[in-house]
Amino acid sequence: MNDDKKMQVLHLLHENSRLSVETMATMLGVTSEEVKQAMTELEQSGIIKRYSAVIDWDKVESTKKVSAIIHVNVTPQREVGFDAIAERIYRFPEVRSVSLMSGTYDLEILLDGEDIREIARFVAEKLSTIEHVISTATHFLLKTYKADGVIFDDHERDRRLVVAP
Repeated sequence: MNDDKKMQVLHLLHENSRLSVETMATMLGVTSEEVKQAMTELEQSGIIKRYSAVIDWDKVESTKKVSAIIHVNVTPQREVGFDAIAERIYRFPEVRSVSLMSGTYDLEILLDGEDIREIARFVAEKLSTIEHVISTATHFLLKTYKADGVIFDDHERDRRLVVAP
C-alpha cells in the first residue's frame, strides 16, 4: 500500500478507531489484507501508539478527578536540550502528556490528580525539585467544551425571538 493510502488509513482510524478493516478497505478501494498489512506496519513502526476513545469524564458521576495544565520554564541541558528534562517529567505516572512549546514557556504538562492538593504536592515535591526547572504556572481545568475535535456541550439553542401578545 502506498504512503497516501496509509495516510488515509491513519485519518480514518483517528476519526473512528472502531471502523472494521473491511469497512476501511471498501472506503479506500483496496483489499482487507492491504489495510491489515498497513495497520501492522504502522503499529510496528510506532506511528500508531494505541487506539482510544474520546470520553466526556464530566458525565461520569463516579469520577472525581482534577486535571491541570502546568506551564514550565527550564534551562536546556548541553547536548540534550529539553529532552532529558521532559523525559524525567513524563515518567511520573500522574502525567498524561508533556509537550515542548514555543513562546513564553518551554514545556506544557497535562496532569491528573484526585484533588487540588495532590496536584499541588506534585508541583512542590516532584516538579519544582527537578534540576533545571526555573518556574511553573499551574492552571486547573474547570470544564471541557471540545476535545480532539469532539464537541461535548453541543445542545441546540432556540435562537428565535420570543413573541408575546
